[in-house]
Amino acid sequence: MAAVLIGGSALVVVAVLLGQPVVAAAVGGVVAGVAVTAVAARRAGREQRAEAERLAGLVERRAEQVSALSHELRTPLSMIKGAADLLLEGSPGPLTATQTKFLHTIDQQCAQVIHLCESLLIHARIESGLFSPAFEKVDVAQLTREVVVAMRPLCARRGQRITLDTPQVAPEVEADPRLLVQAVTNLLSNAGRFTTVGGSIAVRVAAIDTGIALYVTDDGAGMTRERRRELFRPFVTSSPLGDGTGLGLVITKSIVELHGGSILIDTQARKGTTILVTLPKGRTA
Repeated sequence: MAAVLIGGSALVVVAVLLGQPVVAAAVGGVVAGVAVTAVAARRAGREQRAEAERLAGLVERRAEQVSALSHELRTPLSMIKGAADLLLEGSPGPLTATQTKFLHTIDQQCAQVIHLCESLLIHARIESGLFSPAFEKVDVAQLTREVVVAMRPLCARRGQRITLDTPQVAPEVEADPRLLVQAVTNLLSNAGRFTTVGGSIAVRVAAIDTGIALYVTDDGAGMTRERRRELFRPFVTSSPLGDGTGLGLVITKSIVELHGGSILIDTQARKGTTILVTLPKGRTA
């Protein structure tokens, strides 16, 4: 006869050994197997925790390296851009048409690389979990209007038309306004790159049951299925105008998800693209 009692994490086996050698051996094997399994599980758990800590350390060090590199690049570039701006203002004296053209090129390229440095920094910090958003009540419709106004001169230089449709009254959402400006700017910049010269960009903000929806539609070349699969991979870009780093939508997706929202893409080759961003009214901690 054998009795098996289970209490907490202890296994107590009481076996009447007389005439029961096979049962006793079987019970002993079970006990040994359980012990070996428990030891293996604890070892696997320790190894997984150690690996997770190692990977977290690598991500944090990478973020620190990107931050240092970004700072080292931005400082001299900002000085170069400042000097170019002073020359363009005519402070040191008049410029020829050719000199003005070259200075505009210097100014634009410096601004582009400075923006790239800032994008790399934001991406690395969000990816490593080191970024702490400053949440507050934000009027997304008003914020979007301000971004559209700021983007209109760039669109005008490309001969592109940008329209905006927002509700008179829209619910506020809990968000980091600086990050949202970055996200909306990235969406409009992306639409501008995929819309050819003379194209149109439509921006619409709408109130929905859960919060706010933002639609950005371009009438450009659209995307193939292959291009769509690569859309949120960093440093992958195939825009018709040939600029951009492929980081814009990657960062935008991270920002939207950081706010508990979602981003959807509706696109067809040669039929344009619509990007839909939804943001909840409040955070879900």
